Amino acid sequence: MQAEEVGEHLSDLLNTSVEVEKVTLLAGGASKEVWKVEGATPEESLDLLVRRAAGGEIYSDTLSLEQEYQVLQAAYEAGVKVPKPYGYFDDLDGREAFAMERLEGESIGRRLVRKEEFEATREALPQRLAEELSKIHAIPLESLPSLPGAQSEPATDYSLESLERELDLLEEPHPAIELGLSWLREHVPASHGVVLNHGDFRIGNFLVSEEDLVGVVDWEFAHLGDPAEDLGWPLVRAWRFGEDHLRLGGIGEAEPFLERYNSLTGREISKEELFYWEVLGNVRWAIGSHNQAQRHLSGQEPSVELAILGRLAAETEYEILSLLQRGG
Repeated sequence: MQAEEVGEHLSDLLNTSVEVEKVTLLAGGASKEVWKVEGATPEESLDLLVRRAAGGEIYSDTLSLEQEYQVLQAAYEAGVKVPKPYGYFDDLDGREAFAMERLEGESIGRRLVRKEEFEATREALPQRLAEELSKIHAIPLESLPSLPGAQSEPATDYSLESLERELDLLEEPHPAIELGLSWLREHVPASHGVVLNHGDFRIGNFLVSEEDLVGVVDWEFAHLGDPAEDLGWPLVRAWRFGEDHLRLGGIGEAEPFLERYNSLTGREISKEELFYWEVLGNVRWAIGSHNQAQRHLSGQEPSVELAILGRLAAETEYEILSLLQRGG
């Protein structure tokens, strides 16, 4: 991606002359490219990120970049801590993309859960995450584009059908995942309605400073679903980054997070129900990990990172079995 081309697109978008000095592809991002863009208009300097389509998808119902941008707009307008969206490009060097504000903050999970300078943030984060999630789940559905997910209650029906479909697409046997799906079908909890789910609400997709939560990013898996799904996803062991004794993303216990969310929303989601959604989250991530591995093994997108994610699938399958043994 060339600086000159990005500058031309931003000039059209912002209706002013934009001189781009440098574009840098940032590390990370297993399914999307993220470019840092440094430049200026005649009035001000610009420090943006451009999120651009990459070579593959983790799940078949992943949003297009245009849909993701529209969801980001809705979240920004609802007061959720997200980067300011600047605009969507249907063709930026052959791929769709969108531009947004670059927020300053740390997102790398292993640093957030361990480094001493983030200790104060870790203590406050469960409460702050509950506050942001309550705002996300309050976004009016009519303000959103057409999204995948449940169109009626119970939303769990769509979740299970989606997982079964994704597993079938792997075209190979995975008994631990099948067992997890069977358990999920037999233990469906009460419905809590249908809301906008972030879909990947976890450590690694939060930008934080040494004082506070800065932003919630990566909305490509947003969909309509049961609100408890977003509450269970950050409990998946893979998002604890080695601090396995702290169930909520390696930073704390789940109960304060849940209690704060319930108090803000008026919902009565129980900690027992969170176990169901934790199992579902592990089933989902096991399938996602295998999908990532296939992108590498098929030659579609040779990548050490994707190969490593494939290796982690076995750990997630083991976690499914451990949870089922514990939960009956």
